Amino acid sequence: MHYRAGPKLRERLAALSTDDLRTVVVDERDTLAFTREIADAEVLLHVLEPVTQKMLEQAPRLRLIQKIGVGLNTIDRAATASRGIKVANMPGTNTRAVAEQTLALMFAVLRRIVPFDAATRAGKGWTLPAETLESSGEIAGRTVGLIGFGAVARQLAPVLRALGARVIYHARGPIAGVEADYRTLDDLLSEASIVSLHVPLTGSTRHLINAASIERMKPGTVIVNTARGELIDEEALVTALKIGRLGGAGLDVFGTEPPPAGHSLFSLPNVVLSPHIAWLTPETIERSLHLAFENCRRLQSGEPLLNEAVWGKDR
Repeated sequence: MHYRAGPKLRERLAALSTDDLRTVVVDERDTLAFTREIADAEVLLHVLEPVTQKMLEQAPRLRLIQKIGVGLNTIDRAATASRGIKVANMPGTNTRAVAEQTLALMFAVLRRIVPFDAATRAGKGWTLPAETLESSGEIAGRTVGLIGFGAVARQLAPVLRALGARVIYHARGPIAGVEADYRTLDDLLSEASIVSLHVPLTGSTRHLINAASIERMKPGTVIVNTARGELIDEEALVTALKIGRLGGAGLDVFGTEPPPAGHSLFSLPNVVLSPHIAWLTPETIERSLHLAFENCRRLQSGEPLLNEAVWGKDR
């Protein structure tokens, strides 16, 4: 497992290991340990560190890359195919966690929770300027546009409606039986006051949010991204946030992870950030481990894998 695992996760992995299946945890920052351990590994439990051709050249016995999560954009497709290495992911295991973090970021940006917390701790909470207090708002009464309408968006939609929001969505086409209104992408961008991203990173979705798409949005729109960082042109986003064209942003993902020190987003008071952990809860990890170990068993017995990747043309 290529991940900076804590003691509880290490204990859980040890408990799930058997005589036929030994698990070794390697910190993503420890390149020497990874080189040593991947040399005889048959399965790589992959989280976020990109799987490159160079990495795979060190793994002559590798048979399966099991993504802990959903997105496969961090795995070199050509390199795995040339070696006949199977790839599988875990749709649904982190849906609830990502939906909750998305909602939390919406609240945090709209209610300015981070700056109000800092002001209160500094003894300035009750003397904030009136215009600062007037800058917060509610989800109720707003139109929330969900770009992509997979599992996370579908879980969010009824919660947002229950809070009093109107929900619209954009997908490849209208979806039958959905309690939300379909919009073209341009119409969604011009109509929504909160835009939340829920699509994979592909050739056609990279920089889906850019200077031109931001220009179509209402002044004061809030953007939330718990999907993939490269869906947004960060330079265009920073510019729009600085000049007040956008009201705020809640971001769990970034174009480069981790972002470099002094990144322009860090100094903006209308931005709430988290380090790509929307998916990461103990509950998600438990569901993920059961699926990963089941696929290890299936690999060993020659059975079909759960959620084996079938690469689309746009991946």
